[in-house]
Amino acid sequence: MTESTEAGRDAEAVSKFVESFAAQLVEAGMQRMPARIFAALLSSDEGAMTSVELGEQLRISPAAVSGGVRYLAQQHMVSREREPGSRRERYRVHSNQWYEALTNREAVLKRWEVALREGVTSLGGDTPAGRRMAETLAFFEFVDGEIAAMMERWRVHREELFGA
Repeated sequence: MTESTEAGRDAEAVSKFVESFAAQLVEAGMQRMPARIFAALLSSDEGAMTSVELGEQLRISPAAVSGGVRYLAQQHMVSREREPGSRRERYRVHSNQWYEALTNREAVLKRWEVALREGVTSLGGDTPAGRRMAETLAFFEFVDGEIAAMMERWRVHREELFGA
């Protein structure tokens, strides 16, 4: 019995939601299997499932679960945890997964900024390519600052809505 039927939910409706939300994530650029796994975890009451539970709900192989979870863990969207007294792992999505995912993107932006600065220097700021590179750098610096400010506003807003 799946978690959705145990909780008194319509398993078919839950499945439709998972597939629909996963399709939206795929359209935004996420790989299909990680998107399905993420949507399943997000829609579970505990926010955590084992590989077997994910496989049963999504009708996918253990290898597909493993690959999808690996991708999601690398993106800081899920974490692995051991069940007490067991070797079995559970995969958990946290309430602040979007915050964590965006925060981890800041490191990528910083690396891009460094590379773009080197590009401006290498190409020369007065060349057409150098100016394009400088504009791209300015964009990422702007986005980086906006994300930092937005994340601070989100922390305050989240606390107002949901408490600490």
